[in-house]
Amino acid sequence: MSVRSLSRHGLAAMASAFLGDVALASDAYPDVPEPMIFDMMRPLGAKRGELEVNTLATVPLSGDDDAVHWAPEIEYAFADGFAIEGELPFVNGRLAELKLGLQASFGTTGGGRTGHGVQYLGIYDRRAKQYRSSFAYMAAHRYNSRWSSVTMAGLADVKLSGGHGRNGVILNHSAFYDSRDGQVLGLEINYQGGSEGGLLLMPQLHQQLGGNFAMQAGLGAERPRGDVFRPTAGLRIIRQF
Repeated sequence: MSVRSLSRHGLAAMASAFLGDVALASDAYPDVPEPMIFDMMRPLGAKRGELEVNTLATVPLSGDDDAVHWAPEIEYAFADGFAIEGELPFVNGRLAELKLGLQASFGTTGGGRTGHGVQYLGIYDRRAKQYRSSFAYMAAHRYNSRWSSVTMAGLADVKLSGGHGRNGVILNHSAFYDSRDGQVLGLEINYQGGSEGGLLLMPQLHQQLGGNFAMQAGLGAERPRGDVFRPTAGLRIIRQF
């Protein structure tokens, strides 16, 4: 048995303690859109060799902060169900952070209607010269041919010893409606605890374009911790290879 096979069976064994029987076949994963703001590193059950580049840009539409936050990234499935991501977040023209992420899919339940996975993200803040990380569990569920959802739950700024502002809760739930071929309507709700957390509500449109291009656009509201809700806009351009 290969190392990769052992790792997949090990993940399934741990998951089965909480989820019951877990199917390992990647073909069984449900086809569910990816959230626009809390991006996944390829869909759960991605096949080896899948490659995507994309850029997300968000900007607040009121208040003192008018900076454009944008981040080009590359996502690659290096094995069936396993993906890696590199991201370069900018604030206007300044490179603010360096991000490296890993994602693993570990099977399905409900006859392939729900896919399960985990995601780890390491972040280096260039200005503060500090490293932090986040970890989240993901469940992608297909209700029927039209409706689906992705739910994520985890911790931001993970530190085993705890401390002020550490281990803030991450909760993200996105509901999607496939309105027609190549077009999806969605609502993403993202909450993050901790000193730099907040709440984001982002209605969004996903549109498939020609030439393996796709677009995700949203107009919603964000409330940083200790502040009020302010309108915010977002746009992600995607190219798959």
